[in-house]
Amino acid sequence: MSEPDLQAPEYYLNREFSELAFQQRVLAEGTDERNPPLERLRFLAYVTKNTDEFFMKRVGGLKQQIDAGVTETTPDGRTPEEQWTEVLEAARPLLGEQTDYWQSTLKPELAAAGVEVLEMDALDDDEVQSLRTYFEETVLPTLTPLSFDPAHPFPFISNRSLSLGVLSRGADRDLTFTRIKIPKNQPRLVEVPGRDCGFVLLEDLIEANLGLLLPNLEIVDVSKFKVTRNAEVRRNEEVAEDLIDMIEEVIEQRRFATAVRLEIESGMAERSRSILKRNLDVTEREVFEREGPIDFEDFFELVELPRPDLKLPDWSPKLHPRLRPVDDLNDERSIFEEIREGDILAHHPYHSFEGTVQQFLDTAANDPNVLAVKAAIYRTASDSKVIQSLIDAADNGKQVAVMVELKARFDEKNNLEWVRRLEEEGIHVAYGTVGLKTHTKTALVVRREEDGVKLYSHVGTGNYHSGTAQGYSDLGLLTADRDIGQDLTRLFNFFTGPSLDERFRKLLIAPVTMRDRFVEMVRREAEHAREGRRARIVVKVNGLEDPGMVEELYRASMAGVEIDLIVRDICRLRPGIEGLSENVTIHSVVGRFLEHARVFYFENAGDPEWYLGSADWMTRNLDYRVEAITPVEDPALREQLRFVLEGTFHDNRRRWLMDSGGEYERVDADADEPVIDVQQLLMDATTAAVEEGYGPGMVVDDTVVDEELLIEPMEGLTESEPASTTTVDSPSAAGAGDYTEPAVDAPVDADATEVDDRIAFETYPDRWYRPDSDEYGWAVRTADGGRRYFKTEAGALDRLRREYSD
Repeated sequence: MSEPDLQAPEYYLNREFSELAFQQRVLAEGTDERNPPLERLRFLAYVTKNTDEFFMKRVGGLKQQIDAGVTETTPDGRTPEEQWTEVLEAARPLLGEQTDYWQSTLKPELAAAGVEVLEMDALDDDEVQSLRTYFEETVLPTLTPLSFDPAHPFPFISNRSLSLGVLSRGADRDLTFTRIKIPKNQPRLVEVPGRDCGFVLLEDLIEANLGLLLPNLEIVDVSKFKVTRNAEVRRNEEVAEDLIDMIEEVIEQRRFATAVRLEIESGMAERSRSILKRNLDVTEREVFEREGPIDFEDFFELVELPRPDLKLPDWSPKLHPRLRPVDDLNDERSIFEEIREGDILAHHPYHSFEGTVQQFLDTAANDPNVLAVKAAIYRTASDSKVIQSLIDAADNGKQVAVMVELKARFDEKNNLEWVRRLEEEGIHVAYGTVGLKTHTKTALVVRREEDGVKLYSHVGTGNYHSGTAQGYSDLGLLTADRDIGQDLTRLFNFFTGPSLDERFRKLLIAPVTMRDRFVEMVRREAEHAREGRRARIVVKVNGLEDPGMVEELYRASMAGVEIDLIVRDICRLRPGIEGLSENVTIHSVVGRFLEHARVFYFENAGDPEWYLGSADWMTRNLDYRVEAITPVEDPALREQLRFVLEGTFHDNRRRWLMDSGGEYERVDADADEPVIDVQQLLMDATTAAVEEGYGPGMVVDDTVVDEELLIEPMEGLTESEPASTTTVDSPSAAGAGDYTEPAVDAPVDADATEVDDRIAFETYPDRWYRPDSDEYGWAVRTADGGRRYFKTEAGALDRLRREYSD
C-alpha cells in the first residue's frame, strides 16, 4: 500500500474554522445548565470578547490579504477570499445562538433569581423619573451627538464602540442621521433605584431620553450598532528608527483601521443601514443583525455580584506547601534554600502566584546576597507587583535587566507605560527583537552563596500577570539547575546583545533549536514503535497549527505511536483516519479556568522525557518568536504532571473529543459513573496537599491515575543500553518537508519481541478484558475490586504485573 500524500489539503483542518469551533465550545459552557446562572453568563461574555478579537485579528488579516491580491492557499487548500466568505457565514449562527439563549433562557432565569436586566417599558413611573433625573445630571453632559449631513462629515467611529444611530426630521422635513456614542466612562449597567439587583442598559436609557438630547426633532428611527476594526496594523521593523515610536504609531493607526464587521440592531431602518455600510466601506456580508444586546462583554460586571448562590463555589489559590508565607518572618529558610533542596512546580491558579513567582522576585529584590535579577515580560498587570519588585531590586543595588515585549498585541500601551517607568528608575530595558516577538516566560536570579555564585531560574507557561494567574491554568518550574541557569544567561544576553547563541545545554529555545528537537523526539518515538519498543506521545498545548509538526505526528501515528493531543483551541490535525491517524486522539478541555499550560511527554522506549514551557506547536511560536521550553527531571514533579494529563483523560465533565471531520463531542459521564472534572480534581489535590503540610504541591488522586505515563526509566534499562540513543535524521529548521525515512528494512513483530511481557495476559485471564469503548482498548480488574482503563496494551500489561506479580 502506497503512503498517503501527507501534504494533501484533505488531511488538514482550517485554522479559522478551528478557532470558531473553540468559540462554539465556550458557548456550550454558557448554555450548559449544569453550570450556575452567573457562570453561564460569564461564558456568554467571553464569547463576545473572544469573537471580537477573532474578527480584529483573523478576519482583519484575511481582508488585508484579499485587498493585497493574495491568492496563495492554506494547507487545507483555501484562498484568503474563500476563508473570509466561509468564516463570516460560520460566525453568524454562533452569535445568534448567544443572543437567543440570553433572551429566551438566561435572562428570565436570572430575573427569577432576583438579578434583572430590564427594558425601560418594564419600569414604573417613579423608576422612570428617577432614571431620567440620573440621565440629566450624569449622562447627558457627557454625550456628543454627531450629525451627518451636507454641513457635517460622517463621524469617525472607533473600534468596538457601541453607538445609537438616530434618524430624525427637523422643520425642513429632511432626514438626518446622527451618531451618539455610548460613553465607555459611564457604567453600562445602570442600577434602577429601589431594586436590589435591577439594571437597565445605558443605551436603552439614552434612547428613552433622546428628547432631552435632541429637542424639537421628530425621531424616525433609533437603532444600536457596533463597529469592529482590523487590528492587523503592522510597520516594517527593519526600517523603523525607534521601536517605541513605531509601536505608538501602530496603536494610533489601529483606531483608524479598516472596518471588518458591522453589528446592527435587528430592524434598523434601511436608510441608516445604507449610510453605515457606505461610509464604513463594508459589504452586506459583513453586516450582522442582532436581536438582543449587541455587546455582552460588560456583563462580566454582573458575574461579580455578591450572589454565591448563582455561582460556582469560590476558589482561592493556595500557598505551595513547600513555601512559607511571604510575611512569616520567623522562618529563616528562604525560597532560595528551598529551591536548592529540590525543584518546585507551581501550578496556577491552584497555587498562589503571589506565594510562588511573586515571592521569588520579592525575595530576590530584598536579599543582600542577590547580585542580579533578570526577567522577560510579555504581558503584566496594570498595577504590576512584578514590575515593582524589579524596581525595588534596582533601588537595592542589584543589576536589573528587563525584556519588555512591546509587540504583545492589545497590551502595547500598557507595556509602553511600564518601559517608561522602568527607564525612569534607571533600569536597563530591552524592547524586543527585530523580526521576532519575545514570548518566553522566564526569570533569572544570580545569588552569591558560601560555595560560589548560584543561579536560580523560573521557566513558565504563563505571563507574569497576577490577574490572569487567577483565571488561567499555567505551570512554572523554579529550579537551581546550573545548566538551565546558564541557558537563561545566554538567552538574556541575546535580549540585550547582538546575537542569539545556538548552544543550549537543556532548554529548547525557539527559533534556533526548538523545532529541530521536537521533530527529533517525534521521529525517535516513531522509530521506537517500528522496533517494537514502548512509544507514546502526549502533548498539551493551546494550539497545533504548524503543518510540519502535523506531518511529523501523522508519520509517528502510521509507525504505531499512540498519540494523545490535548489542544485547547486551534488544531489542524485530523484524528482517526484509517492508515494515517487512527492512533491519534484529540482532547479539548473548556472549564472555569482557561487551559494555558504547555506540557510535552515522550515515552522514549521506557526512558521518558517531560517538558513544559511557553511554546505552542504553531509556526509563529517555533519560527517567529523567542520561546523557552524546559525539561522536568524530578520524578516527584513528573508525578504531578502525569496527574494533570491522566486526570484530563478521565474528565467526563469538561472534556471534548474531536472526530476526523473536525467536529467535537462532549464526553459525558454514564449514569452509573462518577463525574470527574479535572480542574476540580486539581483544586481538591491542592487543598489536600496544603492540609498535609510541607511536601508536594498536590496530593495525587490514585483513582484517576492509570500510571500509563512513566515518570522514571523502566526497570531493566541500564546506562550501557539507554533508550534515548536511537539515531534519527536531523530535521531542517523549516519543517518536515524534507523528511527522510529512517533506514529500517521492515517493522519488527512487537508480539515476538514482547512475548515474555504478554504472558501476564495468559497468567491472569480473568483479571483483564477488552471494554466496549471507543476510547480505551483494555481494562484491568484491580486487587481492591476496582477497574482501571488503558488505551495501550503496554499500559494494561504493566498494571497486571504490578497488581498481581510477586
